[in-house]
Amino acid sequence: DGASGRRLATRRMLKSSLTVGLNTLASRILGLVRDVVIATSFGASAGIDAFLVAFRIPNFLRRLFAEGAFSQAFVPVLSEYKTTRGHEDVRNLAAHVFGALGGALFLVTLIGVVGAPVLVTIFAPGFIGEGEKFPLTVEMVRITFPYLLFVSLTSFAGGMLNTYGRFGVPAFTPVLLNLSLIGAAFWLAPRFSQPVVALAWGVLIAGVIQLAFQIPFLYQLRLLVAPRFKRGHEGVARVFKLILPAVFGVSVSQINLLVDTLIASFLVTGSVTWLYYSDRLLEFPLGVFGIALATVILPNLSRQHAEGSTEDFSNTIDWALRLTLAIAIPAALGLAVLAVPLLTTLFQYRAFGPGDVHMASLSLMAYSLGLAGFIGIKILAPGFYARQDMRTPVRIAVVAMLSNIVLNLTLVVPLAHAGLALATSLSAFINAGLLYRALRRDGIYRPRAGWLGFGLRVLLASLAMLAALLWFKGDPDGWFAAELGERISRLALLIVLGVMSYFGVLAALGMKVRALLGPGRAG
Repeated sequence: DGASGRRLATRRMLKSSLTVGLNTLASRILGLVRDVVIATSFGASAGIDAFLVAFRIPNFLRRLFAEGAFSQAFVPVLSEYKTTRGHEDVRNLAAHVFGALGGALFLVTLIGVVGAPVLVTIFAPGFIGEGEKFPLTVEMVRITFPYLLFVSLTSFAGGMLNTYGRFGVPAFTPVLLNLSLIGAAFWLAPRFSQPVVALAWGVLIAGVIQLAFQIPFLYQLRLLVAPRFKRGHEGVARVFKLILPAVFGVSVSQINLLVDTLIASFLVTGSVTWLYYSDRLLEFPLGVFGIALATVILPNLSRQHAEGSTEDFSNTIDWALRLTLAIAIPAALGLAVLAVPLLTTLFQYRAFGPGDVHMASLSLMAYSLGLAGFIGIKILAPGFYARQDMRTPVRIAVVAMLSNIVLNLTLVVPLAHAGLALATSLSAFINAGLLYRALRRDGIYRPRAGWLGFGLRVLLASLAMLAALLWFKGDPDGWFAAELGERISRLALLIVLGVMSYFGVLAALGMKVRALLGPGRAG
């Protein structure tokens, strides 16, 4: 019947989310290893500031156009073709999108390499006149920028694999970037007169490997196509018509982070690095849970919209929002309370000292406050993209972006780099709140019963976890003085304590795990 069908579909989404989440977890763990390697090798130096800016420029464009606007525009159209047309039509669409996307990316890459000095001037104007910092950043931008071409085509392939239910392959692909950068730090860096430049080459090598990795899986699905060019192709025109407005709608958080970098380039040396490492820790729960959910629900929402299943569409959003609340609240509190233990255990070695830990912990606590907002955007925005409505999230994104700029300028003076992180968090809540209001106003999302009881239980369990962590975490000096083995064991025990106290209180309050397995079961 309808109810059993909904439960089956939800279990499939949960299983797919788990697959994506576990692969993303592997990527995030290796990402932390990568960051530990970079932190211990280069510290919070001028060279690593230059690399982080050089990497962030193509990485920002990748998230903006590839994983952001392009994926959100391409997947709904591809899902519609898959649902309503034959496989040859799907192949034809993929070939023509490949041709148009590849041609546009080649031109953008060429412009980026030639115009690297202009890009560095725009994204890090504070580097001008800072000795070798500016020319070093320009050199590394020219090396890393072609990564945009390869990783965008990787995202194009991943969009097709996700549409056909192969979620694990695209989720695993980022692991290859982390392995490449670790290898570059260990084996390439000693061979360069400026060792940090090896990291830039590691980024470029990773882009080639990531694209090659997905090719066999496309071949299995008969989706490995050669690029074709045809002016006026109906599907391509629809995809690219949706891309430009989607640029703002899905990537405001990335734009905000770049604004943070721009302003941070005027602050004391190390500010860019402190923001980077705190953002990396925030990306851990955001990637494992938020992006995993968003990756899975977009093809499902697109299919439900194509089939006209308005109730299932609303239920999917409701289920994702419940999971968001249940995960984001305790994760945010845990990041804030364990900021110093996490940063000390992972990064406080050699060149990265206690002072760097303290400064990075301030921005991590500020970023953690916005975790629910960041994940909420990932869940709510697909409610519009799946319906091929880009205008509404664009208007909301512009409001959120302008709010972030105003908050940045207001908070950076009293709070320095931590003020930039706090401004980003506050603007994320503005974005998510406006998206939620629009979905409710237009009748797209109708919350099911049980939200009040569900929310109260999550809040009480989160507060119990917070109290337990505050009681047992210890003071910062103890963490700074501890050896690596002691740090790891203490941190592991704190994480286990937090998880057990949270889920233990949830169980004591009568919430069962199955309450999160399907819509409307959390009452």
